[in-house]
Amino acid sequence: MFQGSHAINMDAKGRIAIPSKQRETLMSACEGRIVMTAHTENRCVLIYPENEWAKKLPEIQAFPTYSKTALRRQRLLIGYATPWEIDANGRVLIPQTLRDYAGLEKKLLLVGMANKFELWQEESWYASVANFEPDPEEDISQAMKEFSL
Repeated sequence: MFQGSHAINMDAKGRIAIPSKQRETLMSACEGRIVMTAHTENRCVLIYPENEWAKKLPEIQAFPTYSKTALRRQRLLIGYATPWEIDANGRVLIPQTLRDYAGLEKKLLLVGMANKFELWQEESWYASVANFEPDPEEDISQAMKEFSL
């Protein structure tokens, strides 16, 4: 399980070093094989262990292509999907297309989201957290309505 947020830097070649504790978890979960893709609602990169992505892909492929929203999500998720392997130094190259999509520069935030990571440009993460406003049109599930901390 991936959790917590980690401030990391991207080098001039577009590589990031996965923090050691998260790297250990990734290595045991998927031998360092990951799939990166675009988030469909936020300008960030999703990083899935390869086995988690393998579970999600059939769901994504089943999206109804007659729905413009579903087709856009399918195009982003599958179109940007890039398999990679963490190198011996614990680094991974973020493809230029995903760097451009998410506006990634030097200072990034790697955020654990249970079965995956989100990779954000640091100031974009803080802005999205600070400026959050719920969508009044959004249908919140019953489980979410009943959730309490």
